[in-house]
Amino acid sequence: MYVAGIDAFLAIVQAQSLRKAAELLNLTQATISYRLKILEQEMGSTLVERGKGIQKITLTPFGENFITIAERWSKLKQDTEKLQASGPQLSLSIGGSNSLNTYVLPPLYRTLTQHRPRIRLQFRTQHSVELWGTMERREIDVAFVKMERTVPNIDVEPFFVDETVLIRPITYQLGDLQPIHPTELNCEDEIYWNWGPAFQMWHDRWWDPIRSAYIPVDIAGLIFLLMQDPRQWSVVPKSVANTFVKTGQFVIQQLLDSPPKRVCYKIIHRNIKPSVRRSLAVLDQYMTDLFKNNSI
Repeated sequence: MYVAGIDAFLAIVQAQSLRKAAELLNLTQATISYRLKILEQEMGSTLVERGKGIQKITLTPFGENFITIAERWSKLKQDTEKLQASGPQLSLSIGGSNSLNTYVLPPLYRTLTQHRPRIRLQFRTQHSVELWGTMERREIDVAFVKMERTVPNIDVEPFFVDETVLIRPITYQLGDLQPIHPTELNCEDEIYWNWGPAFQMWHDRWWDPIRSAYIPVDIAGLIFLLMQDPRQWSVVPKSVANTFVKTGQFVIQQLLDSPPKRVCYKIIHRNIKPSVRRSLAVLDQYMTDLFKNNSI
């Protein structure tokens, strides 16, 4: 489509005369007439009625119908020019497990959204096992998972270590919040969330996995929706517990036999797409700033 002709046509429509349209675009009237003629030849139809003595232009029916299309073309041209002026755009596709996306990574994500020049971000929430497969298929650029694996062409490194704590409703007797041993906890009052193999092994050491009568959940948020009875309890990563302690409805109690810490990992494909290298560098810098006091 002849863009210069479209600009001339829209100026004519706005100014209602070729002479005023020329003034509007800082061109000669002859140039405006020429550009309009070339556009009409390309369209195969007359857009503007012209003749001697005509002071005010009149659009043909074809010209009337063409106005909306011309305006769309003009808008596309403006958008293209803005994109060219902004230079290469950064982009990053990020995957994370539900608990990490909800309780650990929001400060990082907020920082990324405020970066300038802007990074075009996409987020995906999946189970850690699924995220490993998603990364193998290169459907995301980086992922944050709760489990370590050895997979060809994927680099893995720890980025965050989470202590594990016992949490109870605030209605639990505050005077009883002395350090407690796992053997003093009734497994029938447990809301159980298996957040990793290390925790599972620790849990099975104290409670029979076959006979335990706990309430199982698959996401951390359900723990705090279900925990109403003051006798109930759950063992969760501290980043999760802190979020709910802030609501004033839950308290943390120390365990005498501490569960294993939760180690969280960042994974990326070794064949990084050139288009995301700069974005990953920005991500790494923000991660260094945010998690520098949290190391293994």
